[in-house]
Amino acid sequence: MNYSSNGFQLDHRLENDSFFICQLDLCQVRLINDAQFVWLLLVPMVNGMSDVIDLDDELQQQLWRESSLLSRILRTEFVPDKLNVAAIGNVVSQLHVHHICRFKNDIAWPAPVWGRQAMVAYEQAVREGLIDTIKRRVTAR
Repeated sequence: MNYSSNGFQLDHRLENDSFFICQLDLCQVRLINDAQFVWLLLVPMVNGMSDVIDLDDELQQQLWRESSLLSRILRTEFVPDKLNVAAIGNVVSQLHVHHICRFKNDIAWPAPVWGRQAMVAYEQAVREGLIDTIKRRVTAR
């Protein structure tokens, strides 16, 4: 089932801080605009959700299937030392799941990526290349 026609509203902070990559059955896949990390979001296209347990069992299972797909793509494509996957939501309550490739030589290692350093916007060509790579991998599944 595809949820794109349900009047979904993306939180303006997520929209301002990220770029749309593609749409899965349940979630939008978005790239956080911070060139220091390969940092993607899965945002379930269901309004009013703030925690995974707000989704019914079927949608929870779909979210984890999509998270697993994205995680495998990131691990294969970028070969991180560690893949961080988390649904925090302390600042933006709309349900979204972070998928962050972490490397022992990244600027924040081993601490969390948020709140420690200013974000560095992607150059357009780099951003477009990364978006194309992820989109191609997701659609080839």
